Amino acid sequence: MLRPMAEQRSVWPLRGRAADIAVTGGVALIVIGGTAGAQIVVRDDPGPGPLGWVLVVIGCAAMWFRRRHPVVVVLLTLVVSGVFYVSTTSSSPLLVTFVIALYTTAAEGYVTVSVIVAVVTMLAVSYGELRSPTRHVNNIALFMLVGWLIAVIAVGGVKRNRQAYLAATEQRAAEAERTREEEARRRATEERLRIARELHDALGHNLSMIHVQASAALHGGDPAQSTKALEAIKQASKEGLRELRTTLGVLRQVDEEAPTAPAPGLARLDELAEHAEGSGLRVSVEMDGERPVSPQVDLAAYRIVQEALTNVARHANARVATVRVHYGDDVVCVEIEDDGTGGPLTGGLVTPGNGIHGMDERARTLGGEFSARPVTGGFLVTATLPTGESA
Repeated sequence: MLRPMAEQRSVWPLRGRAADIAVTGGVALIVIGGTAGAQIVVRDDPGPGPLGWVLVVIGCAAMWFRRRHPVVVVLLTLVVSGVFYVSTTSSSPLLVTFVIALYTTAAEGYVTVSVIVAVVTMLAVSYGELRSPTRHVNNIALFMLVGWLIAVIAVGGVKRNRQAYLAATEQRAAEAERTREEEARRRATEERLRIARELHDALGHNLSMIHVQASAALHGGDPAQSTKALEAIKQASKEGLRELRTTLGVLRQVDEEAPTAPAPGLARLDELAEHAEGSGLRVSVEMDGERPVSPQVDLAAYRIVQEALTNVARHANARVATVRVHYGDDVVCVEIEDDGTGGPLTGGLVTPGNGIHGMDERARTLGGEFSARPVTGGFLVTATLPTGESA
């Protein structure tokens, strides 16, 4: 859109000081050449005289300042032209300077001033013709002068409106482009955060299980217990690799085969509980009703439970954890409660880490609510996720 506008503006290629030089030089050539040529053609013409030539030079020089001081220049050229034509009988196209100044005044946005100056000009010409014993301007010439002044102001006003329209259109186009860039950056940021949450939740859980089982195998002293811990490590690493492949699938190129394994959800809570029990934590799952939910809600609920159990295994020193899932009319509520000492506390309050921040972001991204707080005899994590029209 911006390129056609620039091409339309290039009809007059000169801009700035180069345009001022061209216009001033062109007007000076026309006015001075026309004034001198009139004396050559009409040999009995006495010429403008010293005062007339001074007025001609002033009118031409004023063209240099027409865009910076349009009102001053149009008034100056009006006075110069009036004095010239009253004080001398010499022919001269000096009126061109006034016409150009009048056009510039309208084009720069001073349309009202241009109209007032044009009206004053016509009144002055009419008054001079009524008071003069000699008729200098006949009715046809007077009518044409009125038409020229109206046309000059109209053309200047049209140019001003066109420039304003192009500027507004370019501004809207720039704003739209900026909005698209901001939207693209916002989407990219959201996607990075989503991938970061997936990596944290998926890998963090499995790596925590591997760490706990490796410690048990290293310091347990019981070969059977060490074997069981190594089997849990094998299963956790396998699950971690599968989760990693699924998460990184969003970064694949379009010509690569995307992962086909379904995303984890609430239907796999028993498997998640069994996995957590490998670290010595006894987990029970209580389901209150069951019905299909959207994949986003299903995955978010699963990840919240997964991260909560990871925190219990790492920080709570708990023996038992209970996962409760309640399906309401248009919400699904998950609770994870343990009998441990809770997470890091400061003044009796929870010190949130990346895990709690991630769970809170997951819930609020879907329009839900999240809380994590100590309770009597343990710690409670609650997430309520909308599943109906409010999702």
